[in-house]
Amino acid sequence: MNQPGGGTRVENPQGFTHTGPGNIYVNVGAQLQDSDKPAFRRVAEDQLRRLRRVLVAPVNMGKARATLAETGTVILDGTPGSGRTSAARVLLREYHQDGGVFHELLPGEKDELSLHDPALVEAGDQLLLDLSAADDRQWSAARADLPALRKAVHEQHAHLVIVMPHRGTLDPDLQYYRVEIHQPPGLNVLRRHLRMHGVPYEQYLQPDLTVDEFLRGTRPMREIADFADLVRRARETARPDEEFAQWCATAKKARNDRQKEVTALVAGLSEAPQRALLITVSMLHGAHADVIHHAAQLLLRTLDSPADGIPLLQHKDLAKRLEEISAETGPGGHVRFKELDYDSAVRAHFWNYMPDLRPHLGAWVASVVDLNDPHVVPAVRDGLVERVAVQYLRTGRGDGLASLAERWSSEAASRARLEAAVHALTCGLNDPAHDREFRERIYQWCAHRRLRGEFAQVLVQICADVLAASHPDQALLRLYYLARRERGTTRALQALCDLASSSRRLQRRLLDRLARSDLSPPDLGIFLRACDPVPLTDRSGTSRALVEENGVQRSLTTCWHAVLASLPRARWQPHAEHWLHRAADGTGHRGTALLDLLVSAADRCEERRGEVFAALYASARQAERTAPRGPTRSVETTELLLHRISVAQGLGPAPSPSPASASASAGETRP
Repeated sequence: MNQPGGGTRVENPQGFTHTGPGNIYVNVGAQLQDSDKPAFRRVAEDQLRRLRRVLVAPVNMGKARATLAETGTVILDGTPGSGRTSAARVLLREYHQDGGVFHELLPGEKDELSLHDPALVEAGDQLLLDLSAADDRQWSAARADLPALRKAVHEQHAHLVIVMPHRGTLDPDLQYYRVEIHQPPGLNVLRRHLRMHGVPYEQYLQPDLTVDEFLRGTRPMREIADFADLVRRARETARPDEEFAQWCATAKKARNDRQKEVTALVAGLSEAPQRALLITVSMLHGAHADVIHHAAQLLLRTLDSPADGIPLLQHKDLAKRLEEISAETGPGGHVRFKELDYDSAVRAHFWNYMPDLRPHLGAWVASVVDLNDPHVVPAVRDGLVERVAVQYLRTGRGDGLASLAERWSSEAASRARLEAAVHALTCGLNDPAHDREFRERIYQWCAHRRLRGEFAQVLVQICADVLAASHPDQALLRLYYLARRERGTTRALQALCDLASSSRRLQRRLLDRLARSDLSPPDLGIFLRACDPVPLTDRSGTSRALVEENGVQRSLTTCWHAVLASLPRARWQPHAEHWLHRAADGTGHRGTALLDLLVSAADRCEERRGEVFAALYASARQAERTAPRGPTRSVETTELLLHRISVAQGLGPAPSPSPASASASAGETRP
């Protein structure tokens, strides 16, 4: 996140991985803009790919890679700032598989599975356990659970990377997995970042005294990334005759604390329009002059500043007013301060020393993002939201930022305001000091709070596109609560099903959650959408399908029993037909397992058992007419279903195993 006088910090990243310096612009429009692919998958993959390109491999990266390949587990140690967490993510990215998901483990957080729970790991998963900032108690508790976690990882052919606290103790039997990494040469890191920023290699390869002075000693990699970003911005605003040495000198100057300069400037600007323009330029730095002008006027109106009464033609023009605040308009009409990174110092000054402005800035930001101006592009809106978010987070006011996002979504919520609310919450989730607070706050909103306006859709977006990228289990639970409370739309339900379908583990967890719920009509509606028999019977990349697992069978039977017992036939028949069609597709034991589950669920309807069996049989007859592969196989399936119903009622002999089921492994069980 941007800090006054410093640019972008990259440390212990959570959620989205911010792999380079500069502002974070995230596409958060997948729910507000229709998409045929869950956005969290795209975001996770894009962020990890970029991280792999920008990271200079630390010393011993090869050893860590070899240990992970050999054992499925590696424990990374190293000094803070050496790139431990980034290296961990890159190592896991190299084992990305379609059958598994990336998952950052959060031991001790609410609604997270414990590290010794075997349900935590699915085949091919990539697991990150970042304990770099853990205290002695947390590290000791995690160490106790590592053997069970490693066993599950080994059995599932998954991969686990642990980032341990520096100088933390490690049990002797885990020493084999420990690899201590060391920071790569600072000059190599700087040049890699400059290359990623598009700086010509003939520029950054030449020696420079400023660079030598900056890299003297050991600097954390995040500081090097910050400096590279300053060089990039210095280059963008430099005169045509300036080259690499001048860019670096400008970047060095920008690292200095400018608070005294800004304090003196503000003291000399006594008029409200001057200060309004100063605040506006700092918050919309780089925006077009038209946007700056209109936004400054909006700020004055937001603050109820009286009109000056001077005739329009006697007003100072914008060029003169910008000169008074040390800003200027570039050739493209975009406004910037003359000094690099001056904008962050101005923002910090007004936030620190005029706290009464803070509530008004939220209303002003909402007005600016709603401006009907061709120059108010998404990057301008996102940059404005991020800058106000940084001030809230920098001063420990995550609650204020959360309330602001909620208000933007609840009061006259335009599309632009909804996107601004999503971006504000994204900033909170990305901040290492506040990410846990925001995850808990989002849980409370989804599960317990009354949501006004369009705020529920903002939460759907946040869970599906942001939280799911690295914490899919938490996203699943929050989307489940939103789907239960959803009225008049199915966005939360669709996002929930999309997320669950991305992983067998998540689908298993959703079915278990539904089976343990009160099985109310909303829960049953979720179940009918989530019980697609195709993924349930799919064996791709695994030895047995989900429908063959005892725990999944129990969950499915429990939920189908509640559906058949309490919902009208018209509500469940299309879903039962889908199961019957899948059973007719020649999937052997997995197909007959679907029939057995339906019959077992109906058999539990004791008082209405005959009526439910009759409805199930009638549904099978109707399914014959809609079978994708014609009626022949469906008729056979209906006969098989009838036979199983007869057996359940004690009217016929137990079914003999079919050739497909007879060849099934002895470990496969039926309900």
